[in-house]
Amino acid sequence: MAAMRKPIRWGILGTGLIAAEFAKAMQYVRDAELVSVGSRTQSSANAFAEAYGLAHAHGSYEALAEDPDVDVVYIATPHTLHHENTLLCLRAGKHVLCEKPFALNTAQLTEMVSAAQRHRLFLMEAMWMRFIPVLRDLQRRLANNEIGEVRMLQADFGFRAPFDPSSRLFNLDLAGGALLDIGIYPLAFAMLLLGEPAEIASVAHKAPTGVDEQSAYLLRHAQGQISVLASALRTQTSMSAYVYGTHGQIHLPKQFWRAKEMIVQPRNKAPQHVHLPYEGNGYQFEAQEVVDCLLAGKTESEIMPLADSLSLMLTMDQIRRQWGLKYPVEKFGDLNP
Repeated sequence: MAAMRKPIRWGILGTGLIAAEFAKAMQYVRDAELVSVGSRTQSSANAFAEAYGLAHAHGSYEALAEDPDVDVVYIATPHTLHHENTLLCLRAGKHVLCEKPFALNTAQLTEMVSAAQRHRLFLMEAMWMRFIPVLRDLQRRLANNEIGEVRMLQADFGFRAPFDPSSRLFNLDLAGGALLDIGIYPLAFAMLLLGEPAEIASVAHKAPTGVDEQSAYLLRHAQGQISVLASALRTQTSMSAYVYGTHGQIHLPKQFWRAKEMIVQPRNKAPQHVHLPYEGNGYQFEAQEVVDCLLAGKTESEIMPLADSLSLMLTMDQIRRQWGLKYPVEKFGDLNP
């Protein structure tokens, strides 16, 4: 792919809460311009465009995909539409940043990756956690052996939401449940630091709608490292993470996936409190990565490569097979080993 010229012109597909957060973050992104939005209704698109000063408002997803003034599309629709919407935009010649989870299963994601490679277009999962300054600094410190060899980590993400069978969190038809919505964060955190698991044990308590209301995942990685992870939609947890090494530990005490601080505690030394604040909500960092890649002519991010997204999806497929959890919109055989 040839390098593109600045500014990179963005469109947003979807007008929900996550789309609004992304739009707010765009003010911090260099060499980029947010120009267009697409929704299933013209009224929703018009309201979003007016709120964020966009030049174009489209009353269908197809119209946004065909907008000649858009270079790259951020897909912010419900989980069940990610596969379909990504293919729509890729076939229209648009680069894509798709909200997590990238797809419902590995079969869908494989088709998305193949389409991007066939059309020689950029594609990335919006795993914004990977681009947060504290997480980048954490990786640097581990690479520098500041706490020795990492042997174990813990991470959890849970909150108490009111039970509403029709909401996206609890609706089986919308691929609701803790795993795909928030369990993906501790899993992605563990796999970022320790790689693909060699063995997985998991348990889930299901809501009356059939989705996982709360769940836990125990991973054994290639060198014997252990990850102890959990997520919940009806239980408030600490939302923190610990990384344990042979010579110390690192604690991300608050909302580890978007952390602004961490405590580095080498063994027999005073703890170091690291603060790396940032403006805005943090979504700008993933958007900046997309812009930088497009300006450099890349079709894939080195920080969030497609292979890592495929590995994460395979892991979540395996976890759901252990529970017997299949979404009605999935095709027969999508979750087969």
